[in-house]
Amino acid sequence: MTTTQSRRATLILLVVSGLIISICMGLRQSFGLFMRPITLELGISAAAFGFSVALQNIVWGFGQPVVGALADRFGARPVLVVTSVIYAIGLLMIMFARGELGLDIAGFMIGVGIAGTGFGILIGVVTRSTPPERRSQTVGAVAAAGSLGTILIAPLGQMIVDGMGWRAGIVAFAAIAMLMMLLSFAIREPAAIDEHAGSTAPRQTMREALLVAWRHRGFLAMSTAYFACGFQLIFITTHLPQYLELCGQAPSLGAAALALIGLFNTIGTFAIGLMGARYSQKRLLAYIYLFRTIAIAGFLYMPVTPTTTLLFASVMGLLWLGVAPLVTGIVSRMFGLLHFNMIYGLAFLSHQIGSFFGAWIGGAVLDWTGRYDWAWIALIAIGATAFTLQWWMDDSPAEARTTNAPVPA
Repeated sequence: MTTTQSRRATLILLVVSGLIISICMGLRQSFGLFMRPITLELGISAAAFGFSVALQNIVWGFGQPVVGALADRFGARPVLVVTSVIYAIGLLMIMFARGELGLDIAGFMIGVGIAGTGFGILIGVVTRSTPPERRSQTVGAVAAAGSLGTILIAPLGQMIVDGMGWRAGIVAFAAIAMLMMLLSFAIREPAAIDEHAGSTAPRQTMREALLVAWRHRGFLAMSTAYFACGFQLIFITTHLPQYLELCGQAPSLGAAALALIGLFNTIGTFAIGLMGARYSQKRLLAYIYLFRTIAIAGFLYMPVTPTTTLLFASVMGLLWLGVAPLVTGIVSRMFGLLHFNMIYGLAFLSHQIGSFFGAWIGGAVLDWTGRYDWAWIALIAIGATAFTLQWWMDDSPAEARTTNAPVPA
């Protein structure tokens, strides 16, 4: 393949990956629009709806290492095609749900779909096909493009729900999900950049890679901090529209806030990807957790108005998915690319456990107290803990740690 052909193939890969992630995340981050109409029609609690969304996220988390390992072995395209279809079927099952069980089954299937079509696999493909010196910028660009879906999907979903009902909105979301399957056929994986060419070291097995990651204290600290990321973000996407309505705001403000998060996320993620190539990635991650937590605290203690809401959404958008290029950069530097999808999936599992509790506890707190105040306070406490863990993490490469380890006498 000539240099021109290689660049064209890489460009197509980046564009298609960005489109798939954009659709996947745009749909996922707009589920909060359905909370009020579904709970009213089906007669279920906010906690029950929140648990369904939480189940999506925990299945996504546990499924990510599995689909990552499948993509490492068989390639990304077949995994993307199958999980796109599962995503669409899961969405359609919401339309036929008659209670909590139906929503939970749908949540399980959607979780599997997101695991295959979200960041994990496609960021792995992009990471493998990009030289180390351009990796942070490239991943940041793809993650930024992946934010555009929310800008379009959230207002579209709200418009359909208002005009035709929530079931029509679900059908529209399922149709959009099927576009991911069509786009998946355009994925062509270039040969991975070999960072260890000429090495005489034996090829690391999957089990060995898992043990190395598990024993790396810095990886464990980063993964624990990642829990806070999932907790904060899924709480906002799931419960912010309902919170705003409880504060007397129009339903359209929730959709506008989600769209604004998507817009500013595009800017913030791309900018953070560029910064990740120049500055300490672990410290940038710590600053993201710190500034998010400050923004959440400020929003909690300010009067809820359209102005304060949109300002909060803008700030959170700037800090939304900028973690993606930073975490992938740290993982690839610490552990290499051979088992990247699987190891990143392990870190992401912690993120999704946080997402599970963020979605479920938010609804539970509302049911128990009639307010969201204690849930917002939990977001602040967890964010402060994440900042501390991330600031002090050890991000040295696993190989260097092994090489420099003291030799037993």
